[in-house]
Amino acid sequence: MFTGIIEALGTVETIDYTNDSATITIDAGALVADLDLGGSLAVNGVCLTSTRRSAEQAPGLFTAEVMGETLRLTGLGTLGTGDRVNLERCTPASGRFDGHVVQGHVDGRGELIDRTDRPDWSTLRIAIPADLAPLTAVKGSIALNGVSLTLTAVSEPTDPASWVEVGLIPATLSHTTFGELEVGAAVNIEVDVLAKYTARLLSFSPSQTHNSTQQGVDHD
Repeated sequence: MFTGIIEALGTVETIDYTNDSATITIDAGALVADLDLGGSLAVNGVCLTSTRRSAEQAPGLFTAEVMGETLRLTGLGTLGTGDRVNLERCTPASGRFDGHVVQGHVDGRGELIDRTDRPDWSTLRIAIPADLAPLTAVKGSIALNGVSLTLTAVSEPTDPASWVEVGLIPATLSHTTFGELEVGAAVNIEVDVLAKYTARLLSFSPSQTHNSTQQGVDHD
């Protein structure tokens, strides 16, 4: 589990495609000094698993294998050598919970369609898949490229296209890739997990929900 608080910016060293998958290597610096084979790292909000032992490569490098489904559903497939990425290690049990619950399971890929940069803050508008729009709300939480953010505006159900807006302070812009993100760039989207579970629950009839809650209840 992650919290959407970016710990460092990394740089794509190599990305090698084979058929419909890829192997990506990222220079993550000291952040992965103790991350060994099988460890998790969120890259632009996508939870990836280390596939090489730290002793097998230069210090500070993180390598993961990315299957075609992940490349298709996220913005990882648009990355190239030298691109900067947001990085976060998984949250330890004793760690502070400064963001919101982020699983590293991207729900869809959006696109930055507009940004307004002011002296003290910026507004970014991101187009999102229509099926994710009902899972967003003003003042609700969302993870964009792995960054835990609060929504300042969302599209109406009657709008022809779905979008969300966020406001970013200079500290966020300088500490994440959003400071340099250009219009047209892909954005990984993970909506609030509570919204997903609520939507799933409401998709069932009351009788189905009642029966499921009764399963496993002991009767004397």
